[in-house]
Amino acid sequence: MAIKLAVGGEFFDPLRESGSYYVDKTGLIRDLVAANNTVSLFTRPRRFGKTLTMSMIHSFFDITRDSREVFKGLDVAAHEDFCKAWMNQYPVVFITLKDAEGATFDLAYSMLKSTISDVCIRFSDLGNSEKTNIKDRLTFDRLPAKTASEEEVRKSLVTIMRMMQAVYGKPVILLIDEYDVPLAKARDHGFYPQMLDVIRGLLSTSLKSNDYLKFAVITGCLRIAKESIFTGVNNFKSYSVVDEAFSQYFGFTEKEVNDLLAAANETQYAETIREWYDGYIFGNTRVYCPWDVVNFVADAKYSEHFEPKNYWKNSSGNGIIREFAEDERFQVADKFETLLNGGMITQTVSDALTYETLQLTEDNLWSVLVMTGYLTKSDPGQTGNTVALKIPNREISAIFEETVMSLFADTVDTGKVRSLTEALWN
Repeated sequence: MAIKLAVGGEFFDPLRESGSYYVDKTGLIRDLVAANNTVSLFTRPRRFGKTLTMSMIHSFFDITRDSREVFKGLDVAAHEDFCKAWMNQYPVVFITLKDAEGATFDLAYSMLKSTISDVCIRFSDLGNSEKTNIKDRLTFDRLPAKTASEEEVRKSLVTIMRMMQAVYGKPVILLIDEYDVPLAKARDHGFYPQMLDVIRGLLSTSLKSNDYLKFAVITGCLRIAKESIFTGVNNFKSYSVVDEAFSQYFGFTEKEVNDLLAAANETQYAETIREWYDGYIFGNTRVYCPWDVVNFVADAKYSEHFEPKNYWKNSSGNGIIREFAEDERFQVADKFETLLNGGMITQTVSDALTYETLQLTEDNLWSVLVMTGYLTKSDPGQTGNTVALKIPNREISAIFEETVMSLFADTVDTGKVRSLTEALWN
């Protein structure tokens, strides 16, 4: 192999410092600034580079770093005036909520407090600065000790941002990764309303009418609508898989995959990778799943004729397909059969969903399958909410087939099957 790959690398600086191959997505930074949104929400399926993208944004803007070397040679670095105005010029708070979950509300809330505690520990110097408000310093001391009140936890991000603004004299860029994981897990375990109340408080205080906020970037799998999490946030913009803007920055384009294969001396696998890991359409852009491509290329170096694997199914649960198929209110068997046979179905798709109401309508469930990467538009040129859908590639088709067959094995009456078989033989 002619290149070094960082399989599972989610953090930009270590990836660049190690000399690992990097598919340049830094153009997103300039587009983000040009969009001039107070809050930008990017929703994408898992394993499409959301965390690495957020880490890249963090590295570029963070006032406590000198990022010139890690961005050297990349697209954004070619724009010297832009870098002079923006690179390492603002305090940044980066928090991920992917671990703020548990089987009970108390456990999930405890994990959320631990996540906030970790942020405070990273910025421990704030608690010693006389530039900050004494009340904020007292609250800041209680957060890592996990003795803060529920109100202080809800206001924790805005407290940290207010302290950072006081120390650095500049408004703060807020990055929140996987914001909806606590809500998705809470729905699965039956304490959704309680967790929604907490997450709403955490986000609303930090995003609405916050004088200390320069701008915020948030990532997740679904856009939460109707639950007032983002109600009242000025200049809020959501970018999902159905939107063209920023569509090229999550996932690999065909050119990027071909360049990677050429650099790795593995061009013979181009067609295999296309069949297994291509086929997603974000906006009007065709993309490959980057997690699959990097894993495949990394594994292929050990064999002259490497067979593709299903990497995506092992990165998280695939219960949404089974949940859909088990719901007796919806007659989806024929549609599943059409999809598994390589066909298309026409459905109405919306990116304004709620975890609480996912199963209220069949359209909601088809929409979830699109937003989470199990289905995609069949043609980049399609517009409107009613579109033809298909399974994007062989990897996802295998997940569908395995899930449906597992459901059949769990629900079929084996005694009746045996009687039927004996009758047919006789």
